[in-house]
Amino acid sequence: MSVADAPFTRAERRASPKRRRRIALGTLLIAAAASAAGVWAADPDRGDRGASPRPAGSKLAVRPRAQSIRPLRLDSRAVGSLAVPIQDAAIATFGRRILVLGGLNSADTSTADVRMIAGGRVRTIGRLPNVFHDGAAVRIGSNVYEFGGGDGIRQLDQILRIDPTTGTASRVGSLPAPSSDHAAAVLAGQAYIVGGYTGRNWLNTIVVWRPGENPRVVGHLPTPLRYAAVTATQGKIVVAGGSLPNGTASRAVYSFDPRGRELRRVGSLPAATTHAGAAALGDRALVIGGRSARADTPTSRIVAIDPASGRIRVAGHLPRPVSDAAATTLGHTVLVAGGRGQATDAQLTSLAAINSSAPRAKRRSTHHTSGSAVGVYAHDGANDLSPAVRGVPPRVYVPNSASNTVDVIDQRTFKIVAHYTVGLLPQHVTPSYDLKTLWVDNDAGNSLTPVSPITGRPEGKAVPVSDPYNLYFTPGGRFAIVVAEREHRLDFRFAHTMKLHRALVVPCSGVDHMDFSADGRFLLASCEFSAELVKVDVRRERVVGILRLPRAGAMPQDVKLSPDGRIFYVADMASNGVWEIDRTGRHVRGFIHTGAGAHGLYPAATASCSTSRTETRARSPCSTSRLAGSLPSGTSAAARTWEASPRTAKSSGCRRATTHRSMRSARRTAACSPGSRSATDHMAYVCGRNRGATRSATRECFARPAYASENSGRMNSSNVSRSQLATVAGVSARTDAVRGTSIVSATSPK
Repeated sequence: MSVADAPFTRAERRASPKRRRRIALGTLLIAAAASAAGVWAADPDRGDRGASPRPAGSKLAVRPRAQSIRPLRLDSRAVGSLAVPIQDAAIATFGRRILVLGGLNSADTSTADVRMIAGGRVRTIGRLPNVFHDGAAVRIGSNVYEFGGGDGIRQLDQILRIDPTTGTASRVGSLPAPSSDHAAAVLAGQAYIVGGYTGRNWLNTIVVWRPGENPRVVGHLPTPLRYAAVTATQGKIVVAGGSLPNGTASRAVYSFDPRGRELRRVGSLPAATTHAGAAALGDRALVIGGRSARADTPTSRIVAIDPASGRIRVAGHLPRPVSDAAATTLGHTVLVAGGRGQATDAQLTSLAAINSSAPRAKRRSTHHTSGSAVGVYAHDGANDLSPAVRGVPPRVYVPNSASNTVDVIDQRTFKIVAHYTVGLLPQHVTPSYDLKTLWVDNDAGNSLTPVSPITGRPEGKAVPVSDPYNLYFTPGGRFAIVVAEREHRLDFRFAHTMKLHRALVVPCSGVDHMDFSADGRFLLASCEFSAELVKVDVRRERVVGILRLPRAGAMPQDVKLSPDGRIFYVADMASNGVWEIDRTGRHVRGFIHTGAGAHGLYPAATASCSTSRTETRARSPCSTSRLAGSLPSGTSAAARTWEASPRTAKSSGCRRATTHRSMRSARRTAACSPGSRSATDHMAYVCGRNRGATRSATRECFARPAYASENSGRMNSSNVSRSQLATVAGVSARTDAVRGTSIVSATSPK
């Protein structure tokens, strides 16, 4: 046996390293067992826990590994719109219903409406005792409660109880001090109102209130705050951002634990943010949109906050930047209502978590061949009348440019029911953004004549305005844009007073028609006499581009955005067709030949599109011809007609008709298009609810409008034939994709 194979002696075994390691390990195990026994003996609660024998055959529970916190990713999508733009409203969820209370409208005026969002529909169900904005609301039990706010004159100390079913409101208490600009959240049946402003003092208080009790202060913030984002999750109140007394915005994020009344700093937002919305989604608090300390700097950012781990990160973005929006949790989603972007907004947006383990889905294309049912014109079909026109009689308003008069035609009887004198050279009749006034654009008279859509007659004095050839309203309704063609200007005026805000000189000749991009950020206007299109940044109110059409002698007229928002169509009466401009407004994509004198454009909506002599098959809009047609003598060319379906024609009062009377002085006839927020053409067409008409039938006329003709002198008879009332020339008004308006307009000669 070799030495290498010989066994260890006892002394060698005792001295081996392996033996020494075994002894050390045994010593450590004995020490650990003794320590555990000491801890058990010192546990005072060990006698309260009964020994539960493990069932036979069961295995010992394995302690799960700590799971890593998955980052939250959010998907946002537009789900509809409010009836009118609203910002700084209070909001609360009740089951599957949402109440939106008060807020500022597009004229920055406080409102008192109680609006319900349920089943994809928005309707007004009641009114509050007084107008307010910058209040807060929560649901407690079977009611919704609203706290304070301001009415434009003073701060309010009200605590209102609102019945979510009937919309009735009653006062049930008072805040410790009148205040606005605060935010609120609910936890364990108690409302917590954070920060605010009394009109003199900024507040740093956290006030708690329960129905039947008096409000009391239970905590203080390190600094006073206004417009903070506040919500509740994980048993804590989360307070993020807000405006500071020194004029800056805060980045701080705090959590308040009501059980110990403990306030602690969680972390910081990615950027200083105020005027943001807030809601809880699962165990995260979301800070939605907002802006910096400077006005008109909205953000689309959505920040997720985990108060337990202190993790704060950007989780997604809104479809467009917005501040002062109302946000509330609805099941596994968050609904964002209204707010302020470049103007007061009406959009409803839904936020939902994306499964982080699933691959990112590609954004679906918004391009559809059936454009009239989606996108820009999605809310201009049947049953989309605005509540603002309930009770308005159906009328057609015809401006007579040569005689300086307006004729009003009853759609049911086809008779002229009113005739009156307006200013010199009336060009268009344009509905106001709130649909409460019709403006007659007196081009040479340098005035706007207000007409009541209820009486069909002038109401009040004419408003002096320089060179109003055409009239539009910005997508949010804050400004009217007067197209001063002769003076080469676009005049931005406050929509309700027509007071001049800014006169924008455009570097082209003959500016007359325009349309807005799908997101409303810019407009594209045609310049008839210089063969150009001018692009204007709506928010900054400045020219950002000029596009010259690639054909000598082009005369661009009407501009219309395609339903999917991808193409601007521009009718060109000298080139006898329609230009296709890309959605940026910077490139010509093509040209579609339609026939002589193409002038007007309007979307096909749900009706068939027919033309006289020529027919347009370019995606979805139809063009009208100014020089070719088959109308009786004295009128100009017919293009396309809309017909109400047999089911709805009688009740809606919208029937096809063409005039049989020779109007020798007429140079162009007019056509009606679907309802328009920025209604811009020469003749306004108003549809109201008819007695006895079914709900589905009363609004059908906006999906299938009728036509009316325009003459440059007064019509010879007060009775216009039922079989022939007018068809043609261009429509220059984009429909209201947000509000589904009820007044539409059409074109006539300059």
